This record gives sequence, structure tokens and C-alpha cells, in this order.
Amino acid sequence: MDKKKVAVPLVCHGHSRPVVDLFYSPVTPDGFFLISASKDSSPMLRNGETGDWIGTFEGHKGAVWSVCLDTNALRAASASADFSAKVWDALTGDVLHSFEHKHIVRACAFSEDTHLLLTGGVEKVLRIYDLNRPDAPPREVDKSPGSVRTVTWMHSDQTILSSCTDMGGVRLWDVRSGKIVQTLETKSSVTSAEVSQDGRYITTADGSTVKFWDANHYGLVKSYDMPCTVESASLEPKYGNKFVAGGEDMWVRAFDFHTGDEIACNKGHHGPVHCVRFSPGGESYASGSEDGTIRIWMTGPLTQDDNEPFAANGSVGKVKVTAEDVSRKIEGFHIAEEGKTN
Repeated sequence: MDKKKVAVPLVCHGHSRPVVDLFYSPVTPDGFFLISASKDSSPMLRNGETGDWIGTFEGHKGAVWSVCLDTNALRAASASADFSAKVWDALTGDVLHSFEHKHIVRACAFSEDTHLLLTGGVEKVLRIYDLNRPDAPPREVDKSPGSVRTVTWMHSDQTILSSCTDMGGVRLWDVRSGKIVQTLETKSSVTSAEVSQDGRYITTADGSTVKFWDANHYGLVKSYDMPCTVESASLEPKYGNKFVAGGEDMWVRAFDFHTGDEIACNKGHHGPVHCVRFSPGGESYASGSEDGTIRIWMTGPLTQDDNEPFAANGSVGKVKVTAEDVSRKIEGFHIAEEGKTN
């Protein structure tokens, strides 16, 4: 193998059990952030650029299956096997709200306007919580045909997308009517569904296939067979010209969006890869694995000027300033953490 192509990722330790979900915030004035869900019950927040640990959200009593950050990365949400979904202050690590469910919660998502939290799980019910009135009962959308695996918002919070653990397909719900308006048919259960940053595509992983759907007309745009069963896939957000996928064989692969040709194969994880996500600028992507680690892989030069190797804390002056801003932003979080462990 050509030596130049061997990628050296940033390896993020900290979780004691498998990492099952990853979520990047959009770029904020303080940089961007990465949050991870693990079966160890404690989601972790990191600097999205460097992978540096910022804080751990402590309070769940069971595996955490899904995590997300709101648009400004000021609040986090988590869905857990302890029958609850929690909303956290992402600056202090404090629990703001805990929403009790009747069974395992598998998925959660903040609305784009940050006012609503959507949850789904084994109960087969999609619930919408109004975060401005957290004590009010949630709105329950029409029953899901199966146990909910993934949820996300689309079309400026007018549409909800969800997939199920025990059946194929992606269902699209009209938020106003609460009814399913479209089903994107797949043979296997959809384990990962992502709406592209520009709102054009829905990227799904089902079985050993990655599919791209038109997010407005719902037609199938592309379907590629993968070398193994893949659990997650993510489309590069800036140019949309490549995508990454990870799954059973422990490798994180990058592919050309237009042809499906493999363009990179990253080895390093010691267990199946459960989740892959591109950073908001497309300069890197993160993978989470059964081995309990997160690995952040550099996409490679986006322009000719970016050929310098990346240091672990970012080799560009601008990045270091951002990292300092971030640490200033979350100093309170460190204090809160230390207080908890004493």
C-alpha cells in the first residue's frame, strides 16, 4: 500500500463501553463540537476540531443510544435505555429536563429552531416536547409501525423522518397532520439516516447498502453496495462529492459520491464501527466503535494550500485561538465535573 495514504487519526479515549452514536454541532462562534453516546451511560462533549475532551454528562442509569446538540451547541439531549430522554446545559453539564418514557428511548433530535425535542424508541411512539413548556405533556405523533431506531427533522421542522429497528424503510411524517406522507422503501432496517447540510439529500444505511434520496421529491438518487454490512453513512457537507461508511469489518471507508468507487480505507478500530459522521466543514469525519474509542480522520486537503500535516491540536493559528475560546467557554463545565467526582 502506498505509504502516503495511511491515515493517522486522532484517537479519543474516555468511554468504557461501545460508542453507538455521534453528532456534530454546526459551526458556532466558539468553534464546533462533537458529542458521543455510549453504552457506559455517560455522553461526552469534545472540541470537534481537536477531539479534546470538554466534559461528561452524568445522570443516566442505562446505556445512552442517541445524542444531539442544538443549533447553537448550548444544549445537549440524550436518549437512554433507562426509559428517559434528558436535556442538558452544554456549558455546565447540568440536567435541565428529564422526560420519562415507558420503555427504552433509542433516538432524539432537536428541532432546527431549538424549541422542540423529538424522541422515539421501543414504545413505537414519536413524541414532541415543547422545551419552552417542559412540564406540559408532549405531543404524540401517530403510532410508528415498529420500534423507532432513528429520528430527525427536515424542511424547517415541517417534516419528521424516522426508521425502525425491526423493519425496512424510512417513514416521513407531516408534523402538522401527524400522518405518514411517504415511505422510502429499503430491504433491511435503516440503521442510520442523515439529512445533508444543504437539505438536498437523505443518506441512509441499510444492510450492506448506502442510499441517497432526494429530500424534496423522495426519489432514489443513488444506491451503492458496500463491502460489508454497514451501520452508518455520512455525506461530505461542503461539496457533496464523497461519503463515508462504517460497519461490521471495523474499517472506515470513503467513497466517491458520483461513482461509488472506494477512495480511502481507514483501519484502526478493534471492533465493529457503529457510527460515522462528517464534521460541519467537511475537513474531517469521526467514527465510533464497539472498541469504546472515537477516531477523527482528516478528509485530506480540500484546497492546495492545506497540504501541511495536521497536529493533534490543529496546526493553523486560527484553530488554536478557537480552541482557547472553547476552553474559556466551558471553564464552568470543568469545575462542575471536578465537583462531581470529589
